[in-house]
Amino acid sequence: MLSLNEVYVGEPAVLGLRRDTPVLSAIRKTRVDAPELALSELNLNGDRQADLTVHGGPDKAVYVYPAEHYPSWTGEGYDVAHGDFGENLSVRGMLEDETRIGDVWAWGDAIVQVSQPRNPCFKLAMRTGRKDVVPAMISTGRCGWYLRVLRPGTVPTAGPLDLIERAEEPTVSEAFLASSANYAQQDVRELAERVLASTALPKTYLAMIQSKVDRTRELPPVDLR
Repeated sequence: MLSLNEVYVGEPAVLGLRRDTPVLSAIRKTRVDAPELALSELNLNGDRQADLTVHGGPDKAVYVYPAEHYPSWTGEGYDVAHGDFGENLSVRGMLEDETRIGDVWAWGDAIVQVSQPRNPCFKLAMRTGRKDVVPAMISTGRCGWYLRVLRPGTVPTAGPLDLIERAEEPTVSEAFLASSANYAQQDVRELAERVLASTALPKTYLAMIQSKVDRTRELPPVDLR
């Protein structure tokens, strides 16, 4: 069972400076106190993205992050609290290795579908004040996932999300590993080929994996298990 812990929204604002240039981001979000709010095909009401070339869009309408990960982050010395990774939904009950790309959930009046993992960028490092948070997310697989909206509607800010269709697709963990792991490992390359057969991952995500596969296709197989 997947249940809502908290819901967050945010508008673009200056996050900091990078090479003396202001960086706009909506990674800083505020907890929603209202019992429900509207969900469109692109956003929760009150939520937007700053750079639509890499964030937002139909395949990244809502970002979900398991609340169970935060004790691990704080135990490793990161000064973070729920909402600090820019998530819209803080959830409990399922992790990346239990959630499949293409899973369909009922959330209030809306229907949503797991679309892809979250791949971290420099803005997460700026938000947390730790440059090592990006490689740490990659190495631990504590990435969370995005939802696409199949049917907009009014959604509650507490309570369960009901699984209505279980996909026969890679897990979020598998898709994330295929996009970020060391392709010198033969088992990872084999996983990538399996993930590329997905019909639910966005074309842009598949293209990113395909590009890595193409660049490493000539490497001799090395099994580091």
